[in-house]
Amino acid sequence: MFTGIVVETGSVLSRTETPDGARLVVAADSVLADLGEGDSVAINGACMTAVDIAPDRFAVDVIHESLARTNLGDLEVGASVNLERPLAAGGRLDGHFVQGHVDGVGTVVTKSSGDEVRMRVEVPGELSRYMVEKGSVTVDGVSLTITAVAESDEVGQWFEVALIPHTLEVTVLGTRDVGSRVNIEVDVLAKYVERVMEGRR
Repeated sequence: MFTGIVVETGSVLSRTETPDGARLVVAADSVLADLGEGDSVAINGACMTAVDIAPDRFAVDVIHESLARTNLGDLEVGASVNLERPLAAGGRLDGHFVQGHVDGVGTVVTKSSGDEVRMRVEVPGELSRYMVEKGSVTVDGVSLTITAVAESDEVGQWFEVALIPHTLEVTVLGTRDVGSRVNIEVDVLAKYVERVMEGRR
């Protein structure tokens, strides 16, 4: 379980294709402090298992399913990535409950400039029903509050978030431009509510 509060940005040092997918080696600092072999680490919001840990880097094996369903498949050497370690028992919950299970990939369609950046992300239609104004969403592993959503009958479903300077500075969202693909995880509570309500019909 994660919170969507990015600890640091890392950098992809290498990518090696494997029979099962790809191995990524990521340069990091803070997340390595207590990272052990087999521990979980979120990369752009996708929960991965750390292997081959060194003082300044770690590796993850990404299967074909994850490469196809997240933007990890887009990563090349030199790419920056958001990193987060799981929430420790008794730790402070600063964001919201994030599972690290990416629901789909969205595309940035508009991004304003200024002290408060508004970013609009187009999402697959099946995810739009979980988007509500003032609700929570995870974009590339960052816990954010939704500020606006598309009308249900609008062609092209989207949601909008506001990004403060700190978020732009310490996460990869500062480098995301129109056309960028971003990992989306909807609020798991919304999915549970939907499931319960289906059982009552």
